[in-house]
Amino acid sequence: MIVQRVQLGDELAVSPIGFGAMALTPVYGEVDDTESLATLHRSVDLGVSFIDTANVYGGGQNEKLISRLLAERRDEVTLATKFGITGNPIDGTRGSRGDAAYVRQAIEESLERLGTDVVDLYYMHRRDLTVPIEETVGAMAELVAAGKVRHLGLSEVTADELRAAVAVHPIAAVQSEWSIWSRDVERNVVPTAAELGVGFVPYSPLGRGFLTGTIRSTADLAGDSGFRRALPRFADDALESNLAVVRVISSIADEVGATPAQVALAWLRYRADALGVASVPIPGTRRAARVEENLGSVSVELSAQQVAALDDAGAAVSGNRFGDLSWTSAGRE
Repeated sequence: MIVQRVQLGDELAVSPIGFGAMALTPVYGEVDDTESLATLHRSVDLGVSFIDTANVYGGGQNEKLISRLLAERRDEVTLATKFGITGNPIDGTRGSRGDAAYVRQAIEESLERLGTDVVDLYYMHRRDLTVPIEETVGAMAELVAAGKVRHLGLSEVTADELRAAVAVHPIAAVQSEWSIWSRDVERNVVPTAAELGVGFVPYSPLGRGFLTGTIRSTADLAGDSGFRRALPRFADDALESNLAVVRVISSIADEVGATPAQVALAWLRYRADALGVASVPIPGTRRAARVEENLGSVSVELSAQQVAALDDAGAAVSGNRFGDLSWTSAGRE
């Protein structure tokens, strides 16, 4: 299938919807590698060829899974991976590292696991506050010069950090959480990206599955790793309150003949256009059918009134998007 591409920053063109491969690790439930690989192939078949992984996902196992796709279809994939998170974010033993020596070590390890000689988009996954961002991005720029990386990205950075990075090397994209119920990046980060010509890649654009309407209570989270249950928005009282957002999304989905997931993704497209930033969300899924559903969002049209209703619903969300806000750009602004 041929789909129109979106140009992010630094002349990086990608499919209008990406694929967040973290979902293919046992974060939100058990996974099967055979099914996961089939889902990845179906994604590329459909034209969803912007595949996003990270060295920390599954302790490197996610990159190894992606390598099986790349072994057959490397020239069809725009590959993004990340470095910078150490430990295990799922059990709370997370840290970050951004020194130049680690940047060089991390790319070599990722390239080996991925079975490729170049990464199309290489992200700093989290900021190491003990290291000047200029050092981290300077080391990343050396990887571009060496031909190991084509474009640079940053995840969960503040507007000031983005400006400092762009002064060192062109940045193709900022990746941060952004959705109907996670809009803190709109205050400073998204406008700065738009000003600097940097693209934006929203992760968790479906609210970690909540905005699809498939999660009605904490009982629906029983199969996952416990990660979502530790997030403030998924606590019992907050979750019950936040179902109001889902009801608005579902109502509008009925009006336009789409699914709630498609409406949530379409809202992001309208919001990015309004803020003047090139944006490509990366929803994740274990199911091939969901990839097709997500891609269908690019043709969903919303009225100004419907967009406004979704804006209002998102503004009423209860609970922060993460327990430790220092782990997000909003906690450092």
